[in-house]
Amino acid sequence: MTKYVAFLRAVNVGGRVIKMQELKKQFESLQFSNVETFIASGNVIFEAKERESAKLEKKIEARLRDAFGYEVGAYVRSAAEVSEIAGRNPFSASAFTNGAVVYVVFLPAAPDAAGNRKVQALANEIDEFYVAGREVHWLCRKELEGRRSAGPPLGKALGMAATVRNSRTVARIAQKYCVP
Repeated sequence: MTKYVAFLRAVNVGGRVIKMQELKKQFESLQFSNVETFIASGNVIFEAKERESAKLEKKIEARLRDAFGYEVGAYVRSAAEVSEIAGRNPFSASAFTNGAVVYVVFLPAAPDAAGNRKVQALANEIDEFYVAGREVHWLCRKELEGRRSAGPPLGKALGMAATVRNSRTVARIAQKYCVP
């Protein structure tokens, strides 16, 4: 059995409320074991025999669509991957002024060279990006509240859906669930 973390998109936002107990029940119905949720924003830790995260993502998305009646994106990473993601520190210490925050943007696939250029083209005096595989680390130098958009249009630029977590949340998940 391999331990995984599913970072779900469209959970408890926009008026769509899913109780974590119900979410856990849906994961257990997929024959996953040791299922736990972490905060009410769609983070699910579980163990599965399946070794391919893409297959797990499709299985989870189909189950949640059937159970809740709308699309819920699933971005599945192994415990080892989550530890690696949490350990990355791609920005210089001098970048962290005035309450800057790093977010992790989970993608279904790694952007190609053209996609990477599109992401980098979104950089400005507030936002800086670092692409690493299926994740984009986003340094945000201004609070999201009060900004015109809740984040950069990464998904639109890349032509794929994404979900975003504060890097502190990813680090807490890694520390609690992903340490061998």
